[in-house]
Parts: sequence; C-alpha cells; structure tokens
Amino acid sequence: MEFFPELDVGAMEAEAIARGLYAVAKVDGVHERELALISEFYSWAEAEKAFSTALIERVGALSPQDVASMLRGSQLRELFVKTAYLLAWSDGQVSPGERSKITEYAQALEVSTEAQSKLEAQVKDFLIRSLAGLSNVEAVSAVAKKMGL
Repeated sequence: MEFFPELDVGAMEAEAIARGLYAVAKVDGVHERELALISEFYSWAEAEKAFSTALIERVGALSPQDVASMLRGSQLRELFVKTAYLLAWSDGQVSPGERSKITEYAQALEVSTEAQSKLEAQVKDFLIRSLAGLSNVEAVSAVAKKMGL
C-alpha cells in the first residue's frame, strides 16, 4: 500500500490542506520540520503559488469548518488527517494540544474516530519503516516504544 495514494489535488485543495496543517503546527509552536513538511506537501500537490512561511502567516490558518468546505470527498479529507498526524509526529511525539486540534479537523471533515486511529497507525508504521534500515537497533526500538508501538 502506498503511503500517499495518488490523488488529484488542485491548487485550492492544496492551499486548504497547507493552511489547516499550519493551524495544527501552531498549537505548540511552529517548528522547522513542520514547515518543511507543509512546504513539501504543497510542492507535491503542484500548487500554483509557491509556498512560503510568509504567505501562510499572511493569509493565516483555516478553521476546521473552512477546510471541510474546501475538501470534497473522503480521500482528500483522509489525506488531510493523515498528513496532520505526520506533521504532529515530526518532532517525535503528538502533544495533547496537537491531538485535540487534529480531532477538531477530523470531526469537521467527518472522518470517524476509527478511521483516525487507522490513519495514525499508518503514519506510525511509515515512520518506523523509514528507520528500519538503521544499524542502531536500540535507537529504533526506543523510538518505536516512544510512539507506543
């Protein structure tokens, strides 16, 4: 199974996702890795405007309801939630505030609690698999334990 399914993400959807992700990132202070992930997603979606921190800060984050109105279809909505978990895990843990914010978006996007759990499990699996080739098995084990695996 491909981690990010091949989807047609238009410029409007890419901007909605990026601005929603920015709201999640702001919960506990925006970190460089989070901005890099948002930028990478925005570039992957081939949005018409170039991503920049200044652009996102200028236009601001979008509320869960605004993101929901801009993302049609369950695949795009689940893509947002999955990417939000990836963003939250980028610093090694999901803070209670980040989890709460992701849940707000998931509820507005009508992504069930069961689907949220499945998407987060996929993110954890993806992150652990990306570490599997490392020779420091103890470090990989420690990361897995920290992630609750």
